[in-house]
Amino acid sequence: MFQNQVVLTRERRRFGRQCVFEDRNELMVSVHPSSRLRLKYIMGNPQTRGMQLSSVMALSEVETENATYDEHGMFHYEGGWPKEVNMNDEEQTLRHRKKVERDDAWGDEVKELIRTTMNTARQNNAINIYDHFFDDLPHDMGRTICMPFKSRTINIIHDMWQPQRHMAVINWMPNENRQIMTQYSNLYTLRGENRRMVTNDDSNGSTNAFYVWDVKNPIKPLYYYDSPEVISCAKICPKEENNMAAGTYTGKVCIWETFESGMCISTCPMEAAHREQTSSLTWVYSKSNTEFYSASLDGSVKFWDIRDLKMPANEIVLEPYTRNRQNRQNAHGCTVLEFEYTIPVRFIAGTDMGSVFVGNRKGLNPVEMLVGSFMICAGPIRTIHRNPFFVKNFVIVGDWRARIWCEEVKNRPSTMYVKKRSQLMCGAWSSGRASLFVTGDIDGVVDFWDFLLSQRKPIYSINFRSTITAVVFQPGGQHLAISLANGDTHIMNLDEAMKKTTSKEKALMAAMFEREITRSKLLEARVDEIKLRRRTLIMEEEERQSKAAAIVEEAPPVVPDLELDPDNPDQFIKMIESDEQFRVALATFHETLEAVDRKRAAEKKVMERTDFEQLYLDNLAEQAKIEEARKKRPGSITSKEAREMRAAKAKAKAAAAKAAAAKGKK
Repeated sequence: MFQNQVVLTRERRRFGRQCVFEDRNELMVSVHPSSRLRLKYIMGNPQTRGMQLSSVMALSEVETENATYDEHGMFHYEGGWPKEVNMNDEEQTLRHRKKVERDDAWGDEVKELIRTTMNTARQNNAINIYDHFFDDLPHDMGRTICMPFKSRTINIIHDMWQPQRHMAVINWMPNENRQIMTQYSNLYTLRGENRRMVTNDDSNGSTNAFYVWDVKNPIKPLYYYDSPEVISCAKICPKEENNMAAGTYTGKVCIWETFESGMCISTCPMEAAHREQTSSLTWVYSKSNTEFYSASLDGSVKFWDIRDLKMPANEIVLEPYTRNRQNRQNAHGCTVLEFEYTIPVRFIAGTDMGSVFVGNRKGLNPVEMLVGSFMICAGPIRTIHRNPFFVKNFVIVGDWRARIWCEEVKNRPSTMYVKKRSQLMCGAWSSGRASLFVTGDIDGVVDFWDFLLSQRKPIYSINFRSTITAVVFQPGGQHLAISLANGDTHIMNLDEAMKKTTSKEKALMAAMFEREITRSKLLEARVDEIKLRRRTLIMEEEERQSKAAAIVEEAPPVVPDLELDPDNPDQFIKMIESDEQFRVALATFHETLEAVDRKRAAEKKVMERTDFEQLYLDNLAEQAKIEEARKKRPGSITSKEAREMRAAKAKAKAAAAKAAAAKGKK
């Protein structure tokens, strides 16, 4: 049988010399005492020091699941009978009643019920419930007696870097209401300031990183997402929270997977990016949940698919007067994009010029994709947010006003708007109440507005020390996240009156929106009627003037009367009109005005173009010159010369025919 072994044989003399070990003491170092060092020795006072050798324990808290309680009412038509007793069977009810009456405690319970009933009856008889006791009091006496609204800060999330970066965007996680994403922008790098950025934990990315936090633990983030460039905006997909897109200040778009920390997994190339910073992002409806739109201050809106970021799927330029051949020079810079999943065809874009563009995703050309544009604000639009209960109505925040708009009204918003002396920076509808929305201004004041209580002043305000950059309600409406420009995020627990809505409140808000829509439609119809009447009057006036001019041309020239009296106003006007020099001067004046108007109309705005655009325009101009030279080369005639030649031939034929007819008569 095979054995896996090897036998090695060696002679004894080849083992080497024998090792002999011994154990003895050996002096390694000897330091003798020195008298000079002894003089420098200082006797120290006795000291007491403590030493803890046991293991360090930390306090841990565990939050158990909250028990949910519910209240149910019951209507007793005839007492409360057990389920085994049929209340419609007289014998069963009589048998059960006798059984209860035989109980010893039945008499005591009846006495207690009678005592309570009699006390209530005596109180009722002591007061005349049909009398009006407070008619002499003023009607507005009880308006000031109300419970004040309250809110409480449950947590504050600080930036992990010092000095703190600018807070740009906050988002609640779609499927986890206890997690929130905070996105920071390192403006120090953009400004070229040599600031030394420090952090307590180097394992959470660079100075361009942003985080996802647990609202119960503001010390260490759950995830971090890093980028080699400064991030301007970020958005998590509402339907697939594993996907997150962000835009940079160089115009690029990046993609992350939210369940994994680290750098972005894909980035679009520079030739496909925007020309300026990416100002807004929004995810749109798709079967794969991989499509989103990005907008920039260069006026373009690009459609992307995260599966292929090499080139955008489509692109459109926000022009006020849309044409099939778009011109980027006339475009408005986009500041915000809005999309609602329940309306998968429409999207809304707000610009830095205060206009709102309504887009159609199913359009095939720019004219079909941009349904309309409306001028609303005097400054850039900061926020567009739809009402969660009435998705056709949304709030638009810009300059110093927050206006309520409806998609059914085409030309103007409703009269429901609020204004402040300070510039508004953000706004959001409450996800818990239908009539409540919040605005934040540049002075650090967060105002709560309730249209059912007051349309002139906020019902509650919170003051902060820095500019408000964003306000976002938790999907359930329990908490409100407020981000400040100094990098802090406050998680607020709202009053119970601000969290829940009622069916009556929804009905009142629906009626209010319906009234405003009807009013706006009536005003729109009235404006159309006025415009039609004005056009009719202008056409009638032009027709009257043309008839008067025809009569003047047919009339014989007016011979000036030498005996006209210059003191008579009518005769003096006739003298002026008959003056040939005056008529020539007046005609020259009108021609000068028309020339100035034509010159102004022919003016072209010259804007700075890129090298690629200038090269394209130079090629077009060169092709036009070549075409013009080809038309003017010898042997070719223009269209005008061709018409003159055809007219001369026709006259010659007519003359020949006339001569032949005259010869035949002779």
